[in-house]
Amino acid sequence: MTLKRGLQNVIASVLAGLFFFLGWWLIIDVVAVYGPYVFNPAFHVFGIMGTISFFMINSVSFGELRGDVYVRVCFGCFGLMGARIIFRVGLLLGVINIIACCGILIANYIIPGVDNLYPGIALFLQNILILLASLIFRFGRSEVIRI
Repeated sequence: MTLKRGLQNVIASVLAGLFFFLGWWLIIDVVAVYGPYVFNPAFHVFGIMGTISFFMINSVSFGELRGDVYVRVCFGCFGLMGARIIFRVGLLLGVINIIACCGILIANYIIPGVDNLYPGIALFLQNILILLASLIFRFGRSEVIRI
């Protein structure tokens, strides 16, 4: 089944926005319900890093990755190589973020035997949802190269 380009872009954008919103909503809920005694405020760094990963993955167009179009000024003298580095570092940051959140879930909530696992699970799900939103927004849309 193929969708029209406009409809495909709308569906992918709405779905990515929904996943991104749900990821941050989970952490806002944890902070509002449990506070800093159950959920360490330093764990917000992982959500911020996931968001930075989201922007890094989606800041480079397909044309810039392939070398079809002129690479914008923001990559400076690196050109095509700089665009590919930004994209790969963004993907790597998102995956490493999920691995780190899995470690926090295990080390801070499962092994000590905490009664309520929801804050750890919410942190893990937040980063999965943000990376999923990044990938949907990146690969779910189609782009037109205008010369």
